[in-house]
Amino acid sequence: MTCVNDLMQKEVATLGAADHLDLADDIMGLGRIRHLPVLDAGKVVGILSQRDLFRASISSVLQFRRTTEREWLAKISVREVMVKPVVTIGSHEPIRNAVKLMIDKKLGCLPVVDNGKLAGLLSETDLLNHLGRLIDRDDAKGRPA
Repeated sequence: MTCVNDLMQKEVATLGAADHLDLADDIMGLGRIRHLPVLDAGKVVGILSQRDLFRASISSVLQFRRTTEREWLAKISVREVMVKPVVTIGSHEPIRNAVKLMIDKKLGCLPVVDNGKLAGLLSETDLLNHLGRLIDRDDAKGRPA
């Protein structure tokens, strides 16, 4: 049985609840990251997605220059925009449970929490990569997908 631990990303960029959106924008842009868990005293207290960041940015509506947008984002704390409460999953849960949870709750990722601490992040991309490997394996065996 495949578990969350088998597919999750273990190296996860995070934000603090007191950080500002300009930092989130930099991390997401440089790392090509779509979701950032938000930590406070080591506990997951929220999640910030690229979509949340986009909603907080008004540059697309007002046609701001990039520098003006950054100044605006620097004034908004992550705490004001993050999604909370956060739906999480344990690393030893079966992938089937994670998929069901993500579909039922319409989530793009799940922070993985063990013993109250962030252990990783499971994203739609991780699940699609796994599906691709399963399809390749079945193709190699001569089974139709």
